[in-house]
Amino acid sequence: MKLALSQQALLGPLQLISGAVEKRQTLPVLANVLLQVEDGNLSLTGTDLEVEMMAHVPLQGDYEPGEVTVPAKKFLEIVKSLGAEDQVRLELVENKVKVITSKSRFTLSTLPATEFPSLEESLGLIDIKLDVNELKSVISSTQFAMAQQDVRYYLNGMLFDFNPEQKLIAVATDGHRLAMSSTPVESEVQDRQQAIVPRKGVLELNRFLTSVDEEIQLSISANHIRASSNHFSFTSKLVDGKYPDYEKVLPKGGDKLVIAGKGSLKESLQKASILCNEKFRGVRFNLQAGLVKIHSNNPEQEEAEIELEVDYNGPELEIGFNVNYMLDVLNTTQSERVKLTFSDANSSLLVEEVDGSSSVYVIMPMRL
Repeated sequence: MKLALSQQALLGPLQLISGAVEKRQTLPVLANVLLQVEDGNLSLTGTDLEVEMMAHVPLQGDYEPGEVTVPAKKFLEIVKSLGAEDQVRLELVENKVKVITSKSRFTLSTLPATEFPSLEESLGLIDIKLDVNELKSVISSTQFAMAQQDVRYYLNGMLFDFNPEQKLIAVATDGHRLAMSSTPVESEVQDRQQAIVPRKGVLELNRFLTSVDEEIQLSISANHIRASSNHFSFTSKLVDGKYPDYEKVLPKGGDKLVIAGKGSLKESLQKASILCNEKFRGVRFNLQAGLVKIHSNNPEQEEAEIELEVDYNGPELEIGFNVNYMLDVLNTTQSERVKLTFSDANSSLLVEEVDGSSSVYVIMPMRL
C-alpha cells in the first residue's frame, strides 16, 4: 500500500471517523482505523461495533492498492501535528506504516485489515433521500431530551418514525419531558416504520451531518440505520425494543394559552434558577392576567421571585417545573416567541414555537 495526499485532505475525514473508534478497547483492533486504497480512493473506517463511520478521500497521483489498520489516536495526533501545506506520503513496509513529509518521519504499528470487523449489511425497509439540513434540524431539536442511562434502555436513544403521510418524525424522551420534530420526506413507505437509534448513534450522526453539505441517502433495515453521501457514510445498530406511544403523551385540550418572548422568559428563568434547590431544580409559575410570576426557593430559606409580562387572559394557575427542562427547550427553539399551553396544576405543559415550527415539547409538572 502506498499513497500521497495533502494534510488538509486527510485531517477532516480522519477527525470525523475517529468519533466512532472504540475508546475502551475491548478488542485491540477496535482502537485502530482501517485504511483501504483502491480505485483512486483512500477509505478510512472507524467502529466500536455499535457505530461505524467511513470516509472516502480521492487520491491524486500514483498509488498502490492495499489495506491495513493503524492506531487511530496516534495517527490523528500525527496528522494534526503536520502543517496544512504538507504533502503526506503513507507507505506500508514490513507490517509498519510510514507517515512521511518533507521534514518528518513516523512509523506506526499495524494490525491486519482482516481482523477489522464491519457492521453487516441487511435488506433495507426504508430508503429515502433528504436534505442534510432538514435531517440535522429534527435531530438537533430533539436530542437533548434523550435519556442517558435509564433502565428503560429504549429511552436511551431517539425514535425515527416514518409514516405513510410522507413524514419523518424524530422523538426523544427521558420520561420527564418529551421533544418531537418532523420533516417532510419523499418516500414510498406504505406502512408505518419505526427505528430506535441509540444515544451514541444519534450524537455521532449529528456530528457526521455537520461535515456534509449534500443530499443524504437514509436507509433503515431491521437492525441498522445508514446515512450516506458521496464521500461519507455512517452506520449504527438499532435498539431492539418498543418505544412508548408518544402521541398519547401529547397534552390535549389545554385551555390556558401564554405567549411569551423567548429571550425574556429565558432570562427570567435563569434569574430564578440562581436560588433553586440544587437537587430538584424546581421553579413555580404563577399565572395571572398579563403576567407570570416565577418563584424559586431552596433549603437555606433563600427565595427569588421574577415578574414577566406575557400575553395571557385566563384564570390564575400555580404549577411547578424543573427549570433545567424549561431552559433546554428555550435553548433549542429558533422562534422569537413561544406558546405555552397549560391545563391544570397536575397536567403536562405543551411548548410550541409561535412561527409554526414543526417541533413541539412536553414537560411534566413538579410538586413543589
